[in-house]
Amino acid sequence: LTHYRQAAFAQVSVSSAEDMKVKEHAIQSLVKLLAKLHRGDELSNLLSELRPFFEVIPKAKTAKYVRLIIESLGEVPNTLDRQIALCEDSITWCREQKRTFLRHRIQSRLASLLFEKRDYTGSLVLIGQLMRELRKLDDKPLILEVQLTESRVQHALRNIPKAKASLTSARTVANAVYCPPQLQAAIDIQSGVLSAEERDYRTAFSYFYEAFEAYSSLNEASLGVRALQYMLLCKIMNN
Repeated sequence: LTHYRQAAFAQVSVSSAEDMKVKEHAIQSLVKLLAKLHRGDELSNLLSELRPFFEVIPKAKTAKYVRLIIESLGEVPNTLDRQIALCEDSITWCREQKRTFLRHRIQSRLASLLFEKRDYTGSLVLIGQLMRELRKLDDKPLILEVQLTESRVQHALRNIPKAKASLTSARTVANAVYCPPQLQAAIDIQSGVLSAEERDYRTAFSYFYEAFEAYSSLNEASLGVRALQYMLLCKIMNN
C-alpha cells in the first residue's frame, strides 16, 4: 500500500511516457487495493488528493480515474452516503473546471445512488435537469442510462405508466446506439419487472431469461442468480 501511494504521488514529467505509465498503474493499483481493504475514507480522500494531477493530464484519462474511484467506493460496504457526498463534491469540481462530459456521467451515477437511498424526489429532480442538457447534446448512450434509472424510480413510486414510458424511450435509444451487454441485461430485467406488474408472466420470463444468459456470459454471478430467481417466480405465478 505504501509503495503504491508513493508511486501514485511521485513527481513525474508529463512528457515522459514511461514515468506517466508507472504513475497511472500505481494509481489504479492503489484504488483497487483500498477498495479490497474496505478503506472508504481513504478512497474518498484520494479523489481530492489527485485533482492537481487531473489538471495536467487529458480530460479522457481524468474521467477514467474519477469514475474508477467512485465505482470502487461502491464496492465498499455501507458507503452509500459517502458515495453520494463524493459525487456531489466531484460535480462541484467539474463545474469549476468546466468538465461537462464528466459532470454528466457523475450526475447519472448520483441519480442512481439517490434511487438506492430511496430519495426518489431528489433522483427525479436531478434526472429532469440532466435530461434537458443531454437532449441538447444528443448524448444517446448517457440518455439511455438515465432513462433506465428514471424507469426504476417511477416503478418504485408505483407510477407504472411513467415507468413504462421511460423504459420504452430507453429501449428505443438502445436500438439506435451500441448498448453494452450489462446495460442491455439491466434493460431486460426492468422490462421483465414491468411485464410481471401487468401479470404477463410469460413475457416477463423471456426477458429475465435474456438477462440471465447475459449475466452468465459476463460472469456476474449475483445478478445472474437474481435473474434466475425472477424466472422461477414467473414459473410459479404462471402455474
